[in-house]
Amino acid sequence: MNNFETFSIKPVPKINLKLNIPGDKSISHRSIILNSISNGKAKVEGIVSGEDCLSTIRIAQQLGCKIETKISDDGSSLESIVHGVGLDGFKKPKKILDAGNSGTTTRLFAGLLVGRKFRSEITGDHSLLKRPMGRIINPLTQMGGKIYSKKNNNKLPIIFDGGNLKGITYTMPIASAQLKSALLLAGIRAEGKSIINQPEISRNHTELILNSMGASIEISEKELDITPTDKIYPVDIKVPGDISSAAFWIIAGLCHPNSNILLENIGINKTRSGILKVLRLMGGNIEISNLKNISGEDVADIFVKSSNLNSTIIDGDIIPLLIDEIPILAVAAAMAEGTTVIKDAKELKYKESNRIEATTNWLKNAGINCEATDDGMIIEGNGRILGGEYHSMGDHRIAMSIGIAGLFSESPVTVIDSKSVEISYPNFWKHISKV
Repeated sequence: MNNFETFSIKPVPKINLKLNIPGDKSISHRSIILNSISNGKAKVEGIVSGEDCLSTIRIAQQLGCKIETKISDDGSSLESIVHGVGLDGFKKPKKILDAGNSGTTTRLFAGLLVGRKFRSEITGDHSLLKRPMGRIINPLTQMGGKIYSKKNNNKLPIIFDGGNLKGITYTMPIASAQLKSALLLAGIRAEGKSIINQPEISRNHTELILNSMGASIEISEKELDITPTDKIYPVDIKVPGDISSAAFWIIAGLCHPNSNILLENIGINKTRSGILKVLRLMGGNIEISNLKNISGEDVADIFVKSSNLNSTIIDGDIIPLLIDEIPILAVAAAMAEGTTVIKDAKELKYKESNRIEATTNWLKNAGINCEATDDGMIIEGNGRILGGEYHSMGDHRIAMSIGIAGLFSESPVTVIDSKSVEISYPNFWKHISKV
């Protein structure tokens, strides 16, 4: 334990909070990456200052994109001026590109680096090196890209060595916004139209932003058709609060016996808000107000208060719409009455940790009767989470789930490797301390 930073949380008698949640991580990445290949200058406000998005900014800069960035007074967000270099404007980097812990950074830049007239290499930290990259290597190779796993194991490091890209008709084996985005970004400069079929709808930020920039993407239910173009135009973007980060506080408000929590300006894009649907089915008291559209995204305030939750089954086409929220949903299930079943979520094995194992292991240690399955978990709710020391496994969403549970646990909770929250929510422990 001496090798890891820790944070301890004591249960509190009540929660009465109004919070501004850090900017949406998915939109932050895409706002930087897509404007970097535009023809012009754009302002992006509200970028979450987590390490993942900093990795994206650094790589764009290494590829020749000028990005001027200033940080907010509280250190939680960035404002960036992105000077786009155009679709073919990236330059050969002087060194290996390091994506840190960010799978989004890796896979989206893969779609832009493949087929370039220069050689480049991208790598990541020890966690990212374990994550599967065959899902992008295979279709990008089919498009004519020279892309190789350096160790021939379909994982990072990946080398890009040119190639002439051609349009592809491709049925995705999994619902993945990162894979879809990589194919769209490769397809925009390929020869001929590309057709991408999704098994289920996944988050759609890439196609929304690209269409607003003048790209030609036709969307018909689960099919996307992209026609190549010579240029796209910059767009100013105000990044809304991240619903994946808001989910922790939504569930804190529902599970705590004496709570009122207001979260302002949260993105509620229909491809991201599956968490709200599931929690309402479980009996959660959730109010949506002040609905508006900002930079093409639906944004609203979310108010939650103490609720008596019931168990449910979470599966099928809603899984891609809440995949990142399952670790904290498991906490809601532990506090609910009855047995909750989560399935069709095999993708959880390939996140910053194996989130099926990481979630069920800490919950078992906290006194919850639960079981890991091949594609999810079974959780018997008893409304009691025991205090103790629990390891985040270096995963920000596991760390935050444990932290939130500590607010209504039976005794104090200590999170081992608490620093992992800096990936997506750098001021999370400051917000916890306000309660």
